[in-house]
Amino acid sequence: MPGETSEDQPPPLNAVQAATAAIEHLVELTAAEVQGATSIEPTDQGWTVEVEVLADRRIPSSADMMALYEVEIDLDGNLLAYRRTKRYSRGSSDIGQGNRL
Repeated sequence: MPGETSEDQPPPLNAVQAATAAIEHLVELTAAEVQGATSIEPTDQGWTVEVEVLADRRIPSSADMMALYEVEIDLDGNLLAYRRTKRYSRGSSDIGQGNRL
């Protein structure tokens, strides 16, 4: 019947499940200390999740270096790709100004 899912196949991931899967993959690959997901959007293949991580701890903590990663996963939660898109000082005011690596 239309709209039904097969019992052999789980339903596709929702946004929260996709963000969780993306973070788990990123931590497994980088051992980064994740601060959280900053954005998520559906794609034709699955989801693109932007994740903020602590890249380098400094003293004082306001001088910490942060990084943004873009993680792509498919509808089953499998990793398709990831890349670091930005590195910046914690509290930097130029986030989102197009300063990509």
